[in-house]
Amino acid sequence: MLWAFVQATLFRCSYPTWYRYRVGLLRLFKANVHPTCRFRRTTRFECPWNFTAGRHCSTGDFTVIYALGPITLGERVSISQYAHLCAGSHDHTKADMPLLRPPITVGNDVWIATEAFVGPDVTIGDGAILGARAAAFKDLQPNQIYGGNPARIIRERDRASTPPQI
Repeated sequence: MLWAFVQATLFRCSYPTWYRYRVGLLRLFKANVHPTCRFRRTTRFECPWNFTAGRHCSTGDFTVIYALGPITLGERVSISQYAHLCAGSHDHTKADMPLLRPPITVGNDVWIATEAFVGPDVTIGDGAILGARAAAFKDLQPNQIYGGNPARIIRERDRASTPPQI
């Protein structure tokens, strides 16, 4: 409950460029995020204590980080506006449908484009791109560009387009 209050007030109402301030708030709630991360004030975090992000990661406006299970971002990960990472589901094979919390793991130099969805128990390989409005329910291979629902390989990512190591 305390995080919900902090997110709705101190986090959400912060000045747009106060990235380190928002990183500090997340760290107060045990998120393991690098100080160089840039999270927009409209990004919604559920259970930030299950969230890890490496150097130079960023989220666009209205991104949802639903970390019921662990969500781990590598370095230089860009998550565009309205994207949704969902590390939670239910076991539909049981009558009581218990909550499941499988992880999401995102490699280095990944771009998750606008309104894309990443489901539970998905690993996205280094350098992969998940295109706009695509939905990933299975692992994505490194250096491939994916689109559609469910996500399918469109083509290989040009190595020259991979950002330089910072």
